[in-house]
Amino acid sequence: MTLNAADTSDSKAARELSAEFSERLERLLSTFLAQQHEVISEIAPAAAQIVTAIDDLTKGGKRLRPLFAFWGYLGAGGDPEANDIVIAGAALELFQAAALIHDDLIDRSDTRRGQPSVHRRFESLHRASGWQRDAQRFGEAASVLAGDLCLSLSEQLFATINPVVPEARTIFDRMRAQVMAGQYLDVLEESAGPSYGPAEAVKRARTIVRYKSAKYSVENPTLLGGALAGADANLLEEYSQFALPLGEAFQLRDDVLGVFGDPSVTGKPAGDDLREGKRTEIIAHALTLASPADQEFIQSRLGADDLRDDEVERMSALLESCGALAATERSIAELSDQGLGALDGLSVPPLARHGLRTLGLAAIRRTS
Repeated sequence: MTLNAADTSDSKAARELSAEFSERLERLLSTFLAQQHEVISEIAPAAAQIVTAIDDLTKGGKRLRPLFAFWGYLGAGGDPEANDIVIAGAALELFQAAALIHDDLIDRSDTRRGQPSVHRRFESLHRASGWQRDAQRFGEAASVLAGDLCLSLSEQLFATINPVVPEARTIFDRMRAQVMAGQYLDVLEESAGPSYGPAEAVKRARTIVRYKSAKYSVENPTLLGGALAGADANLLEEYSQFALPLGEAFQLRDDVLGVFGDPSVTGKPAGDDLREGKRTEIIAHALTLASPADQEFIQSRLGADDLRDDEVERMSALLESCGALAATERSIAELSDQGLGALDGLSVPPLARHGLRTLGLAAIRRTS
């Protein structure tokens, strides 16, 4: 299929192109991970369980990052039948899987996409097998190794793009450094945030959103696709103006869902971010909008090891009643308008603009 398919509407053509790309991505990931399973099995069959865990995790998800890369690629004149953008998309999915494995371990999350998180999966394996020593510690260690392997496989796959555009390599490398820095700032905020005080809590939360999630969820995939297709500096700047605000809106929506999401849709318990002690923007707003007594309650009980269900309910209600939820929703709306407004000025074919718009709307309107 070509970008100027005159016999279909933009909507139909965009759906078909996205579906074809996604099918090729699934095949590549499945084949690549099957090969890695064989490689690890030759070392010892038992060790291949970490590849199986990666394979199971990558079977879920919405493929937003690869699709942003795909439409960024097409917008810069890339061939929708080319293999390089599929390889890049698969590398992004493996990087995403690594980030999820490590993030769930850091946050002590029990579930991911309605299934046990990787460290809980290996903890359960230990218990079911009746092995010696501590099951929780085994699960944690195994998930670190699975996440590290996933990072390695992401790089291994990306390196098969030949020849790789230097700008694309720079974007891919910078993206990984940004996520690690953002993840550290997130961990730091959970520990040091109360001592910093609420004065710049929103600013700190937005910095974490930008570097831990927004850039690698929307901006860098779009830039990566554009760079692989040879986009010039002007188009890459236009992509950033569109993608970064939407990436931030995407993560803020995730933060709202982390408190108020439907567990049957999100795959995580209600109020999970409160149990994990996540100092998100919605919490930052509450630390300036709530009464002093309620601020003290948040500061002292957010993420507490013995946080009770009734305290989760109280904190959730407080975030809504004090206006923190509304403030976060306003931020989402403002960022969405900013990103979608920039989209109208992108120097890309109409079909690519339609594909990016559809994907952007799906990101900010999601319920899981």
